[in-house]
Amino acid sequence: MRGSMRFVIGLLIAAFSLVTYWCNREYNPVTGETQHINMSAEQEIALGLQAAPEMAQQYGGLHADQQATAKVKEIGQRIVQSTKARETPYQFDFHLLADENTINAFALPGGQIFITAGLLRRLQTEGQVAGVLGHEVGHVVARHSAEQIAKAKLTQGLSGAAAVATYDPQNPSSASAAAAAAMIGKLMNLKYGRDDELESDRLAVSFTAEAGYDPRAMLGVMEVLSEGGSGGSGPDFFQTHPNPTNRKAKIEQAISEVFPNGIPSGLIQ
Repeated sequence: MRGSMRFVIGLLIAAFSLVTYWCNREYNPVTGETQHINMSAEQEIALGLQAAPEMAQQYGGLHADQQATAKVKEIGQRIVQSTKARETPYQFDFHLLADENTINAFALPGGQIFITAGLLRRLQTEGQVAGVLGHEVGHVVARHSAEQIAKAKLTQGLSGAAAVATYDPQNPSSASAAAAAAMIGKLMNLKYGRDDELESDRLAVSFTAEAGYDPRAMLGVMEVLSEGGSGGSGPDFFQTHPNPTNRKAKIEQAISEVFPNGIPSGLIQ
């Protein structure tokens, strides 16, 4: 295939990827943002339910402690029922994973939310548990997974277009340009992931307070994550999660913006 033909095909692939991405727009009433999403809430729910058993198995399955599990569900549902999350179509369910060593919590599309026993036992207050679960509820209602899927398809299409346009079988060095295009696409998606984490932190500040919890408890969660090494130790730009110390500063900023006159009294720590 001649170079000019490869270039034209690359342009067509790039154009198709861009048009598909930009034409799929949907307003999110919880965040107030217009997002690029190409799946329905029902598809998100189905995807999360399908993936939940396998994800749980990766962390040793569900924990046998029914009392701790019930408490996690109670706190999670309190957050859902006290916030705009209850107005969404998502089917929220909260799970305690058996893994005692891993410090982690995550949300699947559609409302399946997990916290490991390793993280739970390091949290010192109910408010800290609420902060973690509120953060994960934020991921769901902000539709971060659906956004990530749409963005991944876009960057995959653009990277593929660049690879087609620049690769020349008569010039082996052109392969490095294709590899660079793929790396750029990967880094773009990492950046989206960090932005999602910070948005979920901001949502959790509001969600925890609306549910009767002190959002300052989230600062203690960041200390737990720092001690546990969550987020890695390299530069933020190459991490999917921002450094907990940097997240702590953003949370403090969000608290001051949401409560300019000070945090109300009587909230659960």
